[in-house]
Amino acid sequence: MQPATSRSAVEPTSADPTVHTDPAVEADVGPTVGIDVEDPGAADKPRRGRPRSEEAERAILHATLRLLAEHQSITGLSVEAVAQEAGVGKATIYRRWPGKEALIIAAIEAAEVTPTVLAGRSLREDLVSVLENMRRQAIDKRGDGLMGVVAGEIRNHPELHRRYHEVVVEKRRAILRDLLQRGMDSGELRADLPMEVLMDLVTGPILVRKLVRENASLDPELPGQLADALLGGIRARS
Repeated sequence: MQPATSRSAVEPTSADPTVHTDPAVEADVGPTVGIDVEDPGAADKPRRGRPRSEEAERAILHATLRLLAEHQSITGLSVEAVAQEAGVGKATIYRRWPGKEALIIAAIEAAEVTPTVLAGRSLREDLVSVLENMRRQAIDKRGDGLMGVVAGEIRNHPELHRRYHEVVVEKRRAILRDLLQRGMDSGELRADLPMEVLMDLVTGPILVRKLVRENASLDPELPGQLADALLGGIRARS
């Protein structure tokens, strides 16, 4: 998700008196806001209501992520602060989300790195793909600091905790679970270990490097190294 570069799509109306309008943007936009610029006769037609603003939504979600990363606090985040950071009014936010927790979940989803489609050619290749997706998620600046906030504070917000696991964690784990089950079924992985143990062995190293070892490397070579260690075991060969 790229941060919004303009607020021109956020048009103040009497129904939304708290919008913080940038005079420079307003001057650039002029009378064309809400007009279809591809229609040569659009200027002569009556203006419709407020245009749907995907740009404003992107600005709101990006502002939420920035404030979460900056303050490292869910409790300290407010809709008012997000509105000010995004350059919109509170009403603009409440038209899209019923409250702070729904907004945070939407921002977390927006920060998700799209999982790589598993090729299915080999267990190692797919395992590296899953680990690479985790590595990219850990270093993605859009969600920088988000994992720490989630790990340290989200349990104090039961509904947010439930929704985070539902829309983020379980989606990731389902991909990994299916991959490991395929490895068990093919005989490439031990079938005597509980699935949850195997999943923790795969995901644990990157999570530790992100959340516990602050300056630990998350270099591109790491997924392959971890995959080889997991598949080959760590016992010395005689």
